[in-house]
Amino acid sequence: MPKIGVSACVMGDKVRYDGGHKQSSFVTQQLQPHVTYQPICPELGIGMPVPRPTIHLREMSDGVHLTDSRNGLLDHTEAMQQFFARQLPILEQLDGYVVAAKSPSCGMERIKVYDSEGQLLHRAGQGLFTQLLKTHFPHLPVEEDGRLNDVGLRESFITRVFVYHEFRHKVMASLSVHALVKFHSRHKLLVMAYSPVLYRALGRLVAQAKGQEHTIAQEYLALMMQALSKPTNRRKHTNVLMHMQGYFKRDLMPADKRELSQQIDDYRLGRVPLLAPVTLLKHHLRHFPNAYLAQQSYFDPYPQELGLRA
Repeated sequence: MPKIGVSACVMGDKVRYDGGHKQSSFVTQQLQPHVTYQPICPELGIGMPVPRPTIHLREMSDGVHLTDSRNGLLDHTEAMQQFFARQLPILEQLDGYVVAAKSPSCGMERIKVYDSEGQLLHRAGQGLFTQLLKTHFPHLPVEEDGRLNDVGLRESFITRVFVYHEFRHKVMASLSVHALVKFHSRHKLLVMAYSPVLYRALGRLVAQAKGQEHTIAQEYLALMMQALSKPTNRRKHTNVLMHMQGYFKRDLMPADKRELSQQIDDYRLGRVPLLAPVTLLKHHLRHFPNAYLAQQSYFDPYPQELGLRA
């Protein structure tokens, strides 16, 4: 089961500067049965109370600092860096992270940055804790709580979390060519649905793995996460569905072929959700087993109960 770090306020803990929380129903209800959580509040971690004075990002001569909003001399940057360093043994075990949007410590993007005098600059930054997280773990799936309300971003993040978890436990645990080849074979169609170009690049990496397993594994993970971060769409999924359909061309009766083609076309035209042709393909796979198709994560990249496929 994947383990996800999460800003404690997103879990519903009343740890925000004003004593409130930012509980996400998706995180605490829909997703919770399928993952384990590691709640972290960096601001509590550096000893700040609840409630507390607000903090913000302030650009100084030597870079961006995390300071008190009213008193720029009250600097929390070093304390946050030290807290992050203490959390490394925990963070190394994570498969993803959900951060609180707009937070100067946790926000992933569009965080306000002020100058040394406290005047707002016309540029956006990243929360200090999240910046450190993404620097130390550049391939870790990270998403903001608010962005998880977007269906496409939500599915992309959850897909990456489950793939990242499998890669850590199946490939990095053994660092063998066999494990990498097996992993790549299992996720081929899933990657095709996100980025056909990077799908081919991943295949070339696997072919170079012998004798440099550790280096190639790291490069592979980076490229895999990049691929699964690409927006997918009906056209890409339709290409994968038609590719899978080809495996049954000698098995299906003419009426079944027409039905499957119609389902795929109905999906392409937006008449039915992706689940419809995928379910029909699963039905045919049960009647006409195929070892290659049966292993494909494309059918279920995450628990079906999450109901993310539209």
